[in-house]
Amino acid sequence: MDEKILVTRPSMPSYEEYIEAIKPLWDSHWITNMGTYHRQLEKELKEYLDVPGLSLMVNGHMALELAIQAFDFPEGAEVITTPFTFISTTHAIVRNRLKPVFCDVKLSDGTIDETKIEDLITENTVAILPVHVYGNVCNVEEIQRIADKYSLKVIYDAAHAFGVKYKGKGIGSYGDASIFSFHATKVFNTIEGGAVAFSDPKMYDKLYNLKNFGIRGEELVVSVGANAKMNEFSAIMGLCNLKHIDGVIQARKERYELYTELLKDISGIKLFDRNENATNNYAYFPILVEQGYGRNRDELYDYLKENDIYARKYFYPITADQACFRNKYRNDDLENARGLSKGVIVLPLYEKLDIKQIKCIIKYII
Repeated sequence: MDEKILVTRPSMPSYEEYIEAIKPLWDSHWITNMGTYHRQLEKELKEYLDVPGLSLMVNGHMALELAIQAFDFPEGAEVITTPFTFISTTHAIVRNRLKPVFCDVKLSDGTIDETKIEDLITENTVAILPVHVYGNVCNVEEIQRIADKYSLKVIYDAAHAFGVKYKGKGIGSYGDASIFSFHATKVFNTIEGGAVAFSDPKMYDKLYNLKNFGIRGEELVVSVGANAKMNEFSAIMGLCNLKHIDGVIQARKERYELYTELLKDISGIKLFDRNENATNNYAYFPILVEQGYGRNRDELYDYLKENDIYARKYFYPITADQACFRNKYRNDDLENARGLSKGVIVLPLYEKLDIKQIKCIIKYII
């Protein structure tokens, strides 16, 4: 192939648009510390994501880490979560000195299996941390029912679910908090960035303190905090990208639907179920390589790579089996998660992926 096809490519405004947008920074010299553009992006994202409250962060990981910290859980408490996720999810729990308790996932869509959560609850459980994996929406009603029954907090990792709505509501309005990632690889990016969405107004001040060293005045530090502020260059990138986001998602939709049409009848290739009550942001195109295909997942991955198509084993291995966590935390039965981890490939998808390139990818798969 003449050029490599990567699994993703960041969406960017035109060079001219971004350069024009950042010019005022050379007049103000205010390039960080919650400046004008930071506040503007926070306001516009709150409206676009349809959430009650929002706090911008330097990246998605710090958004999750500080969202967890904001609830002041006791050290050593347990958080029920999924191992079929990016390692950041588990790191955020452990770095808060909490214990992840791994729950298996559903084969149909990769989200946490809500029917197995209650069996994992103990007197030490304080929260449930599910992931809207690939933008697939978890069973939010059942998870909330369980949380209410046992007085648990629900914190969603919505890093993949930018702009997704469920039953007409922004996905970040469910649970006690949800985090979003605006990393360069995501549907919407600020180069690096993230946010916490929440319903309790008190969360805003808590998160402000946590991301700004606890500083509330020139001579006043009210609590221990970190530095997780988004800078103005990133905020402006976000404002520029937000202007084009609907077109980006539409372009991704067209490519997603082409993949679906060309792969739906291929023996041994399974596509994930979509929730009919949720919108799709077309963040990823995962396929599950099953028996009957002719190659196993790793063989297909290697074959595509040999032909300059860089798909991803997303996620392999599961976080419970990573070297840093293996055999350290409770992981009773993760058969489905491990099965998906060994069978999934995420194919290249971004708004400017050429249709001819998609057909070329399909040619190597079939």
